[in-house]
Amino acid sequence: MGVSNKNARDNIRSKGNKKDLKKPLQVLHLSKKDTQKKSQELEDEQTNSQEIIKKEDIAIKPQTIQDESVKETKDTNETTKSSDSSQQNLNRPLNFSEQNTDFQIERTVDEFDFDESAFLEALNANEPIGATGETISGKVIAIESDGLYVDIGGKAPGYMPKKESGLGVITNFKEKFSIGLEIEVLVIKEQNADGMVTVSARALILRQSWEKVSSSAKNGELIDVLINGFNRGGLTCDVDGLRGFIPRSQLENGQDHQSFVGKTLKVAFIEVNPESRKLVLSEKKASLVAKLTSLELGQLIEGEVLAVKPYGFFIDLGGASGLLHQSSLTKGSIRSLREIFREGEIIKALISEIDLEKGRIGLNTALLENSAGELIIDKQKVMQEATERALKTKALFDKKEQDK
Repeated sequence: MGVSNKNARDNIRSKGNKKDLKKPLQVLHLSKKDTQKKSQELEDEQTNSQEIIKKEDIAIKPQTIQDESVKETKDTNETTKSSDSSQQNLNRPLNFSEQNTDFQIERTVDEFDFDESAFLEALNANEPIGATGETISGKVIAIESDGLYVDIGGKAPGYMPKKESGLGVITNFKEKFSIGLEIEVLVIKEQNADGMVTVSARALILRQSWEKVSSSAKNGELIDVLINGFNRGGLTCDVDGLRGFIPRSQLENGQDHQSFVGKTLKVAFIEVNPESRKLVLSEKKASLVAKLTSLELGQLIEGEVLAVKPYGFFIDLGGASGLLHQSSLTKGSIRSLREIFREGEIIKALISEIDLEKGRIGLNTALLENSAGELIIDKQKVMQEATERALKTKALFDKKEQDK
């Protein structure tokens, strides 16, 4: 009985379990069916989309569908081949003979063709005329109250202000310059926006004056100047339109220097500097230069030793002094300059240099020696025979003068 009852309970439990299992199976069956239906709908939509895209692609260009792996391999090969081909083209020199020779560019000459000579002529015609500092000749074409216009050959005339028309105050401006008058001017300002340059007759006169006084100073020339003013330091004068200055120390008598105003003095140039506009003159140097002009190279002079310096002796030549440098003293070796000459001693020497610009005289005694160091050994004999020995050196100085 116990067994049967147990079996009966097991049978009832198994039946209950079967019922419980059927329910989830039925639910799973329904859910799977819905999922399959939705999946089928999606597949149908994708299939329709692919067919539409395929039709469009076929309508544009026929294609052959290949396996993806084969297609990727082919694309890679083509890319590599294209890269190799490009590299070969870069490394390969250009050969124009291999190109299509049928294509040629023809150049025909017609009335509009480039004319180089006409182009250069046009450039020259429009080239600016009148750089600063340039001297130009022109013709007066118009006169106004404050200046005048000069035709200088450019695209625009040059303008000269009244104050630049000459030195000093111009009272008869329109009488001095007439239409058609040819004048020479200096460009003092380059072209403005209208192509016009500013010119000056005054600046040209001053430039020419500086050139003239520079040449005179170099040649040691003497000039006469009219004293037109004075100040505490000296006198002022006019030299070809330039303002000159004579320091009191350069006057023969500078005690009452203001009394020279209105008088004429003979002076020499000490300093000529166009850039700083400095012109310094000297009356004393004029006296020295006047004496120098009476001297000549190779001339034997006699003078007194004024001073002994480490580099030589200064010799008084009667109002002028000459330098006997140690290199021109003797051909021998010197231990001390004072063993040869002393201050106050009268000696004879040859003039070996005359510098009128600097007012300097160079002397020489070595040329009076018959042998090296003779002046040191027997100075008295050299001085006694100086006149005869100077004649032997005359030919040497004549040649030096000709070589100048």
